[in-house]
Amino acid sequence: MDNFNKNKQDTGSNEQAKNIKGELTYEDKVIQKIVGYSLGKIDGLLNIEGGFFSNITDKLVNVDNPTAGVDVEVGKKQVAVDLSIVVEYEKNAVKIYDEIKHVVSEQINKMTELDVVEVNVDVVDIKTREQFEEDSVSLQDRVSDAASSTGKAISNQTEKSKRDLKKAAPQRKEGDKPRVQ
Repeated sequence: MDNFNKNKQDTGSNEQAKNIKGELTYEDKVIQKIVGYSLGKIDGLLNIEGGFFSNITDKLVNVDNPTAGVDVEVGKKQVAVDLSIVVEYEKNAVKIYDEIKHVVSEQINKMTELDVVEVNVDVVDIKTREQFEEDSVSLQDRVSDAASSTGKAISNQTEKSKRDLKKAAPQRKEGDKPRVQ
């Protein structure tokens, strides 16, 4: 009997929630993230223009920004998606496009109940897996080298600044009171 009353109360609260006015909306970036995350395992899809993910690792490489290269238009009930992609050489672009449409539509509908009415895909390049891996490594090396150089330059500048401050700062003598408490 307690379970019956409990279920009856739950249903009542659902009924009550339906009577509350308001609106549920989604920012573009939310839909872009859903699209970005959902495309991570499509065979033959090497890259979204502007984004960094690959099937080499079966996950997003740049999880900080899965929205890069994904443009969406979000309405109250519908979504349109635009992508520019790089396809793996010898993979069927039509099958990849069909899988993109299926996965994107399924994930967006599953999470938001919005209907995907349009998925536009522009194939901007085709690369072999080896070319893509080389390009990815080269890009990562360039980014790492730039970060390392910047870090060294900042470190050198910081050390120089510390030396300059020591020279400019009045030397405290033993027994002097500290300037700051």
